[in-house]
Amino acid sequence: MWKRLHQFASPKFFYHFSGHLIPWLWGAFAIFLIYGLISGLLFAPPDYQQGDAYRIIYVHVPAASLSLMVFSVMGTMSIIYLIWRIKLADVVATASASIGAWFTFLALVTGAIWGKPMWGTWWIWDARLTSELILLFLYLGVIALRNAMKTPDTAARAVSVLTLVGLVDLPIIHYSVDWWNTLHQKATILKLAKPDIAPSMLYPLLAMMVAFFLYYCALMLMRVRIELLEREKRADWVKNILYPSTNGIGASKD
Repeated sequence: MWKRLHQFASPKFFYHFSGHLIPWLWGAFAIFLIYGLISGLLFAPPDYQQGDAYRIIYVHVPAASLSLMVFSVMGTMSIIYLIWRIKLADVVATASASIGAWFTFLALVTGAIWGKPMWGTWWIWDARLTSELILLFLYLGVIALRNAMKTPDTAARAVSVLTLVGLVDLPIIHYSVDWWNTLHQKATILKLAKPDIAPSMLYPLLAMMVAFFLYYCALMLMRVRIELLEREKRADWVKNILYPSTNGIGASKD
């Protein structure tokens, strides 16, 4: 098992393995996205209270869920890097930061669009909205801190610590609707009891959540591959990829 994990931590192995995986991720993403959009926008019935306005849920909920999940991935990668100094973990965290920031921004924007007809205002300092906004600032802080550091190892350590501190915000976002009296509705899917949503609405929503997850995985792996080529540009295996005709001999002038 440890030998297999060590193999996945190899930049060379991960680069080639992810290259084979990415097309399958994009294909699965397209299937789930098409099903989710068509079923959710065309065939799911209107909500008895919100009418068709609720359909933004098929973008808002997946974006909000992925905003938390991506930061959790970054937190896990930060722990792995700080304990075992596996550089690939830092690369994954780096590739995930900007994607997670866009998911968070999309969740806030679609939430505002949804909130206008439901609450009569684009924004309110609700516990869920405020804690989600803090998450966006955490993403931007991680990105800014990494760009401000000149030494890669120093940047990796600093960003890892900031990411771990930021994990405190995740349970606050998730449980804010239970801990405080907020306008935001309580959980309807991620609950121990039966979800409070009709199957005809639920299945397209689950499909969209899977589609967003697959999109994150595919895009993250593509960014990881680019980052690996940049960080390992002096390695022979990278030279063989960038300059195949030279077989890595005398290919780089750095």
